[in-house]
Amino acid sequence: MIITTTENIHGYEIVEILGIVMGNIVQSKHLGKDIAAAFKTLAGGEIKAYTEMMTEARNKAIERMIDEAEKIGADAVVNVRFSSSSVMSGAAEMLAYGTAVKIKKSNE
Repeated sequence: MIITTTENIHGYEIVEILGIVMGNIVQSKHLGKDIAAAFKTLAGGEIKAYTEMMTEARNKAIERMIDEAEKIGADAVVNVRFSSSSVMSGAAEMLAYGTAVKIKKSNE
């Protein structure tokens, strides 16, 4: 499965657009890490627990988007985008979405 943020894939031709596919997850850290993160905001700098949380969430959202694309027979997902939002204190939603397509090698 080819996943790209571009609308075209070099060396391939899009032969069919199957539609929008997406994957999302709402993820949180446990209370202990949330308290540690609150103290870190006082000192400044990277809050590694939240960086890790968002990385895990992004990877899971991509995985779910790919699963949805495979279910409808896609060869690739183009124009992939990400969106995140705070759902509640310490929890965030990550959404990955794009256009599922069928492709074939181009004659270039």
